[in-house]
Amino acid sequence: MTANKQLKKPPSRTIASIQHDLFAQFLTNNENNVSNTIEYWERIPKYFISANQQKKLRTSDGLAQSYSYEYTLKDKKGHSLPYKVKIQPALIEQANGKDKAFFPTKAEETIEEVLKKIFTEQQYAIHDSNNVESWVKFSYGMIRKELKNKKCERTYSEIKHNLEVMSKCILTVYENDKEIYTGSILQDYCSVDREQYLDNSKALHIARFPIFISHAVNTLQYRQYNYLRFMECKKQLTRFIYKRLIDRFINANCMNDYHFLYSDIKQASGLLQQKTERHNRNKVLSALEELKTHNVLNSYKPEERKEGRKIIDIKYTVIASSDFISEQKAANKREKEQQTKIKSSRSLKILETELKRSEDF
Repeated sequence: MTANKQLKKPPSRTIASIQHDLFAQFLTNNENNVSNTIEYWERIPKYFISANQQKKLRTSDGLAQSYSYEYTLKDKKGHSLPYKVKIQPALIEQANGKDKAFFPTKAEETIEEVLKKIFTEQQYAIHDSNNVESWVKFSYGMIRKELKNKKCERTYSEIKHNLEVMSKCILTVYENDKEIYTGSILQDYCSVDREQYLDNSKALHIARFPIFISHAVNTLQYRQYNYLRFMECKKQLTRFIYKRLIDRFINANCMNDYHFLYSDIKQASGLLQQKTERHNRNKVLSALEELKTHNVLNSYKPEERKEGRKIIDIKYTVIASSDFISEQKAANKREKEQQTKIKSSRSLKILETELKRSEDF
């Protein structure tokens, strides 16, 4: 999927969409605590550059070159495919009038989750299934309120900065050295300036999500998850492993377990770039411990794989908590119900078409 580089204008009106209706319907007792995870988009490493790394990547005048990261992903048959993401930093004008380079970080990741949550509310979403476009309408106040509710408070200026980074940085994704996507995290961002906002306090910003998200909404390739728990996790690696478990450990129950390798987490996340492998391994253990604290895991067991005395990899076997098991079962049930609804919808459309033809005849 390749982004259309030509600037687009948002649709002038709401578009009826069964796909968005399904995206916004959850199987839960509290819809405020759940949202959707989209593996096709979220498996692209985007937010792994830390604040300290940014400082090192900047030149003395505050600018920076694009940063590339290579990783591998497995297809449905288990075959590994080489990928690369190149991140061109956002250039944002500072108080002194000079531009400064910023890469997307954990702060922008949190804003993305908030925007995806806002997108599940009908009045703030436009999904054009025919053109595969998804637009979200929002205000700084809406984002700030949601962050405050999830105990992630930020100022308006910080939110403005996060949105600028998301809309001005450019991701280029390669599969087998072939470019498959180029675009920003938040596309065609139409912001409202202060004067316009004061004239109309109900004026909203609007932005288009990347095609990965729109495609997922169209094809039901997303999964319900505990958004509140995700926001409560402080460590970025914890968040990465948590979403990986949501997408992979779909048959979680009290009788089975799930395992993954340290090497897979290291190359896929981009988050294990400590000074030594020992520090990286400790970081994984810390993330797993946080998942226990937040009732995702009941237990975990690391198993070192060695060549002589050297640790060449680690296999982590995890047991799900009762909370996580219940949530995965709810997500599975929701998927089945959605498939039934979409089939019924298609059948209805076919029937309507056939009736129209018979009337014309």
